[in-house]
Amino acid sequence: MSDKVTNIAEIGAEQATGAAEAATPTSTTEAAGKATEGDVGVYTHKFKRPFEYSGATYTELTFNFERLTGRDMVAIETEMQMNNEYALSPEISRNFQSKLAARAAGIGSDVLDAMPLPEFNRITNAARDFLLSTGY
Repeated sequence: MSDKVTNIAEIGAEQATGAAEAATPTSTTEAAGKATEGDVGVYTHKFKRPFEYSGATYTELTFNFERLTGRDMVAIETEMQMNNEYALSPEISRNFQSKLAARAAGIGSDVLDAMPLPEFNRITNAARDFLLSTGY
């Protein structure tokens, strides 16, 4: 009996740690799997098959990159450094991109890391596209 999670982007980026347990379903976007028209800062990913992790079932996630702040960027870098991981260039580091995407969706990075590779790639590509579009 797992919880059905369809969209948890409404959770603030500052609540990313442990947000998966506190997630509540909200409305979905019609542009599933694509950035909202004219806005690469928001990406809604619809899973090909429901993804289950740690008792939650994910069918769709929205990644709101526009909500992130400089604190989020620094926190990701700090987290990586504490694990002896470094991103010389965040726009080409899958590790950095996955942590950025997790924060944008309000989920733990462990959830993203456990996703099937095609889903993980599409999501991290959206994070990369956002980083490149902002001139990072």
